[in-house]
Amino acid sequence: MKYKPTIGLEIHIELSTKSKMFCSCPNEADEIHPNTNICSICTGQPGVLPTVNKEAVIYTLMLAKALNAKINLKSYFARKNYFYPDLPKNYQISQYDLPLSVGGKLDIFVENKKREIRIIRIHLEEDTGKLVHYENYSLIDFNRAGRPLLELVTEPDINSSYEAKIFVEELILLLKYLGISEANPEKGQIRFEANVSLSENGKLGTKVEIKNLSSIRSLKDAIDYEIKRQQELLEENKKIIQETRGFDEKKRITFSQRYKETSEDYRYFPEPDLPFLELNQEDIDTIILPELPQNIRERFINEYNLTLEEVNILIDDKNIVSFFEKTISELRALEHNFDNVKFVFNLLTNDIFGLLKKYNKEIVDIDFTPHAFAHLIYEYIVGNINIKNVKDILEEAIDKNVSIESLMKEKRKITDLNFIEEIIVKIINENKKAVEDYKKGKETAIQFLIGQIMRETKGQIDINLAKSVLLEKLKND
Repeated sequence: MKYKPTIGLEIHIELSTKSKMFCSCPNEADEIHPNTNICSICTGQPGVLPTVNKEAVIYTLMLAKALNAKINLKSYFARKNYFYPDLPKNYQISQYDLPLSVGGKLDIFVENKKREIRIIRIHLEEDTGKLVHYENYSLIDFNRAGRPLLELVTEPDINSSYEAKIFVEELILLLKYLGISEANPEKGQIRFEANVSLSENGKLGTKVEIKNLSSIRSLKDAIDYEIKRQQELLEENKKIIQETRGFDEKKRITFSQRYKETSEDYRYFPEPDLPFLELNQEDIDTIILPELPQNIRERFINEYNLTLEEVNILIDDKNIVSFFEKTISELRALEHNFDNVKFVFNLLTNDIFGLLKKYNKEIVDIDFTPHAFAHLIYEYIVGNINIKNVKDILEEAIDKNVSIESLMKEKRKITDLNFIEEIIVKIINENKKAVEDYKKGKETAIQFLIGQIMRETKGQIDINLAKSVLLEKLKND
């Protein structure tokens, strides 16, 4: 490619705190009644005083630690001055030259190769309200105004829309594992801005910012369109203007909004109503992180001999990761040398995933535990049930929320010798012609008789034991 794309992302993440950033209003992303969760602080009334949400600060520090960022023990909030109809104060309380954290990185995998995407900064701010536009008027909902908003800014280390997509998906996964944000683009809980420029012969071109991208698909399409647009301009020897562009969701194109502001345009100055935010190292050290996706990937590849692609299928949902690992642990308790991890993986990702999709359920909705799942697999391993029984039990358990234990009792293979003999005598008496054919040397007749035994017992009989008893009966008959 003649022109190399250079892309940096600015990502805004709504944190899942109980209250808003600077007031005690509920932070409810699902509130559907406009202007319900509001007060004099988040609607910008004169004379009110904000207070920093401690939970939001802790959540930000968790992400900073997960990304190996440097945490500033002293930071402050500033006023970012600009006018928007959905920003009632006409300024936003944000952080400027001394954010909560700087640096760090997030690794992504592109074609199974690890790539490091560096982070410039992570800071806290408040969200704006929401405008709903109609043909001749607009309505405003301040429920979102004042929600804790974490902004993460990357270095321009991304070279394609695909890499941007992978980075965002990996970040969303990390946020969910940390439990600090649902990060659902459809609910506006994570939003994107992309800075795109093209370089030729190592010389970086003019940067264009694409604002307010509300989905991963829009992020990818906007970057692709902007790369194409800039390339066409350069090939025609036309100048690229440093500007802010929007993205038309219907036409899937970017469009000019305004010339790009600089930090001076926002007239940042320290927020006079908030003191400096001072932390100590002991507070930071007490923040314990859960096991993160990157660590789980490495451990599952080494410990369970899964491929990166297989681990990625599991890792998308931490509940599935937990279910899988607890199942393996239970199986190893039942059978010390159990090592058929791939069988468990296939049963989970092919059969259970398919059933969850069929019945529109999540793994947390089903009524059986890893303990029960492991015992079901163990019954199959020792030969008490066949694979069809296993799959039938899984479907009935997921569909009807019936316990696996009760279903296993129904499906467990019949090994009672007296009962088997009774069934075989019955089948012999009802199929005299097949018995005569067998005695005349027709080997296929034995398969017919076994089929009748299986039908009579609904497939639950131990087939090897049944065949042995049948042959003995025919021999002595």
